[in-house]
Amino acid sequence: MSTKIFVNLPVKDLEVSKNFFTKIGYSINPRFSDDHAASVVISDTIYVMLLTEPRFKDFTKKDIADASRTTEAILCLSAESREKVDELADAALASGGSAAGDPQDHGFMYGRSFQDPDHHIWEVVWMDPAAVEGQG
Repeated sequence: MSTKIFVNLPVKDLEVSKNFFTKIGYSINPRFSDDHAASVVISDTIYVMLLTEPRFKDFTKKDIADASRTTEAILCLSAESREKVDELADAALASGGSAAGDPQDHGFMYGRSFQDPDHHIWEVVWMDPAAVEGQG
């Protein structure tokens, strides 16, 4: 069995966040969603739980970071190609996200970043398979 990751993110407006993630191509699993949380399916091993801030607070005694002012994490997803990097980043920008930095092109690796509506930073990266295997 492969390890799965469940990223939990606080959101100010659950509907806005759900709409954003569905517009950029991901689905919501209604079985694990309600009025306070939504399970975004990124892949068969990656899930993002969008939690309203009050629901998120149920899981921590710490303050919730204001992602518009501080960076609590940078979430990075792989892409199959340079074109797929651009497709996802462009979809994010067209769906209410904002740019989080300039594109990074190192030849063997290409990436772009964006912020979701709650200012969480996401990167999308393609790496040449030969470089990954140490042949590049």
